[in-house]
Amino acid sequence: MEEESKQTVASDDSSVGSAEMLTPEDGVATQATGGDAATVEAEPKPRNRVDKFFGITKSGSNFKTEIVAGVTTFMAMVYILLVNAGTGMFTASVENADKVLVQIIPGLTFEAMYIATALGAIAGTMFMALIARMPLAQASGMGINAFIVWTLLLENTGLTYANCMMFTLLEGAVFVILTVTGLRKKIFEAIPKSVRYAIPVGIGLFIAFIGMQNAGIIVAKSSTLVTFKSFNILADGFTFIGILTPLVAIIGVIAIAVMSKKNVKGAVLWGILGSAVLYYIMAALGVAAKAQGCREIFTSITMDNPFEAFKLWGQQSAGKVFTEGFKFGSYLDIPGNSVGTLIVLLLTSALSMCMLDMFDTIGTLYGACAKGNLLDKEGKPVRMEKMMLADAIGTCVGAVAGTSTVTTFVESSAGVSAGGKTGFAALITAACFTLAMFLSPIAKLIPSAATAPALIWVGVLMMSSVTKIDWTDIAEAAVAFVTFGVMAFGYSISKGIGAGMIAYVVITICTGKIKKITIPTWVITVLFIAMFVLTN
Repeated sequence: MEEESKQTVASDDSSVGSAEMLTPEDGVATQATGGDAATVEAEPKPRNRVDKFFGITKSGSNFKTEIVAGVTTFMAMVYILLVNAGTGMFTASVENADKVLVQIIPGLTFEAMYIATALGAIAGTMFMALIARMPLAQASGMGINAFIVWTLLLENTGLTYANCMMFTLLEGAVFVILTVTGLRKKIFEAIPKSVRYAIPVGIGLFIAFIGMQNAGIIVAKSSTLVTFKSFNILADGFTFIGILTPLVAIIGVIAIAVMSKKNVKGAVLWGILGSAVLYYIMAALGVAAKAQGCREIFTSITMDNPFEAFKLWGQQSAGKVFTEGFKFGSYLDIPGNSVGTLIVLLLTSALSMCMLDMFDTIGTLYGACAKGNLLDKEGKPVRMEKMMLADAIGTCVGAVAGTSTVTTFVESSAGVSAGGKTGFAALITAACFTLAMFLSPIAKLIPSAATAPALIWVGVLMMSSVTKIDWTDIAEAAVAFVTFGVMAFGYSISKGIGAGMIAYVVITICTGKIKKITIPTWVITVLFIAMFVLTN
């Protein structure tokens, strides 16, 4: 009978005499420590074809555990359907120069983006389940969606929603090529560590700022540009409806923080739902107290046919990347824009999106896989290339569906912590997203007061990378600060990355270390310089 070595783990904390071993098929690193010897057992036989395909029994898991893990991951990340489709991202309303609320993307409804976001999550997670056979899930990434909306669409670039989907498709195609050819590693290494570590910090601040604006916690002020919302009940013009949204949002953030500290599964989702309930309770109290504006909250509620969302998606989002994505008339009509500036914008935007996706994915894969001991003997996630490929293909499919870059979610670690070891867990997560597609009328009831805490909390999570920056090295500290400073204060993710790259090159040259600058780093920096001097 064919026999294989299997993991045995010492009960003490001693690392003396430890040795790593790999399972024959996927190379997962396991430990035999102290004086314990490896036991020898026959390889367990799979129960059925599904078990054999995913290697559930062989991995030491079972169907029940994988199902629980898949549902856990879904609960932890389902908030993306509300946040990406609603306030703060694609279908939010913002004030223009005349203080009039305008739609970010005219003609694009919440329902259409809800379905597009769900389809991107389903496709990306299915690819992760079937190609990589790993217990991780994907959806439209926070950070890249903000880049598309607040940098490409709201900076008077003249670009359209369809143009941005074309950029996303291009980024996904480039990511596929980089992964298949192995060039991904060279691009990754071309970005200085100080910039790499600063990118998530800057995006975190950027997204949190958006969340605070959506909730009315941060408001406009002529002298300082922005200020904290006043809760002074004695001030002239004070209204209950004026503090309702920011007050609920602040309570929501605190609730998510408390639940996260207590390791409550799906803390962000429960925070959103709890904030929504609190919002309507307080609005009802406002109605009882005859507070102005509270009654409109309830009279504006409608409940549509869930299948109407699919119809709107087909009309507004599906395939727009092909039918309208290559039409740049709006961009070229702006004085100063030309085909040349369009090419530079295309290259730098695709490069920025690719880098955001790459860094986010790599960091997530390492973090999530480490929680489930899904690392090989070199400490890298098993099936790394297949997971990156699934991520890239998911982005391409998501662009066709009409949503921003699909990437692996760090919330997948919740499912891994729940015992998920195989792609069957991801398959369950995809099934949950499929069911969620039919709940758009209910999801539409979630107010900005409830989704804003999720944006702010994402900012909290992404700030952790600041500890990786070597603040004792003034050169690295300066480059990192320029990177996330420009992102947050300049309201542009791509310009933050570009400023960081330029700062790195200039500081490195001035400190006599020009030989440290590689050719790929030079190329990327020159592209960003062209972006600054040739585009608005």
